[in-house]
Amino acid sequence: MIPYNRQSISEEDIDAVVAVLRSSHLTQGPEVAAFEAALCSYCHAPFAVTTTNGTAALHLALLALDVGPGDRVWTTPNTFLASANAALYCQAEVDFVDIDYASGNLDPHQLTIKLETAKRVHQLPKALIVVHFGGNACQMEAIKAVTAHYGIALIEDAAHALGSSYSNGEKIGSCHYADVTTFSFHPIKSITTGEGGAILTRDSGLAAKARLLASHGVVRGDPDRQRDEPWQYQQQLLGYNLRLSDIAAALGHSQLQRLDRFLQRRRQLAQRYHHALQALPVDPLTPEAELHHSAWHLYPLHLQEEGHIRQRATLVNQLLAAGIATQVHFIPVHTQPWYQKLGFHWGDFPEAERHYHTTISLPLFPDMGFDQQEYIIATLSRLLKTI
Repeated sequence: MIPYNRQSISEEDIDAVVAVLRSSHLTQGPEVAAFEAALCSYCHAPFAVTTTNGTAALHLALLALDVGPGDRVWTTPNTFLASANAALYCQAEVDFVDIDYASGNLDPHQLTIKLETAKRVHQLPKALIVVHFGGNACQMEAIKAVTAHYGIALIEDAAHALGSSYSNGEKIGSCHYADVTTFSFHPIKSITTGEGGAILTRDSGLAAKARLLASHGVVRGDPDRQRDEPWQYQQQLLGYNLRLSDIAAALGHSQLQRLDRFLQRRRQLAQRYHHALQALPVDPLTPEAELHHSAWHLYPLHLQEEGHIRQRATLVNQLLAAGIATQVHFIPVHTQPWYQKLGFHWGDFPEAERHYHTTISLPLFPDMGFDQQEYIIATLSRLLKTI
């Protein structure tokens, strides 16, 4: 079976983890700090806080921005549930901004219209979570311009986008446009820590608050320096236990050394897909012009012909029977039962829904061979002619 995505683990990764297992610290040791420093260096951001997963990173980012009950958070419906759920964890209200169908990313034009309406009725969001779908950067300059006008905090959910860059060459994670960027290190992401995430920011206060919230809200020692009692600690906030372990950090740090090689391979495979699929009735979402800007977490495409769209499930199942696992990214968040209980309905965000009904993601991962890719292309071509 060819999976649609898969981690790449080397002997160096294994050695890095074993070294921690043989050390005196499995958690709260030196590896987390080393990994955070390496992330800062790679992304050109001054502060990084690692977390247990990408969802925790989003949650802590919102809390560090003082999002709470009565606040509103907007995001895109074309994302995994965590982008919206994190706001609900803060007891904030959630709403969505429709996407640009061609890219799958949040549409700055739709955002502008929605903000103008929200201002008139005094329901502006406190924060906007922008998702770089598949690794392809959103139009951040335009999004920053309109959100800054309203004083809205901007979070980049870059779970798909470690290694991606904006059109100006700045790496996503530099927080060139956003208050905070969050990453996920789930096994199928650009690099993995097993499970893990990170917050990057240029705001030292925000980073310090996120770090405090990730560690029970506790400060070790006596912050008031009135007692020489090394066992002292003080809970200053109602925090959580969302720290990354040294075992996971060692794996992530090792993986980060190979990230550029992973990206080179993903881009090579994406370019081969682009050329081979030109003759088929499909539209890749990321244009070849963005080849070296995207991290290519996914290779999503739109089916063009109505017959193929209606028979998408048949196509996916026939590919699976041929040993090729594909995926659909994403079922729009607002159509999920939980969100329909909150008042959302099918039809609320038509471009996200059209995207959902026409898209599939083909396999793409660093260890995929050219022979596997040629088999995928040949099988897809054959099946599209018969459905």
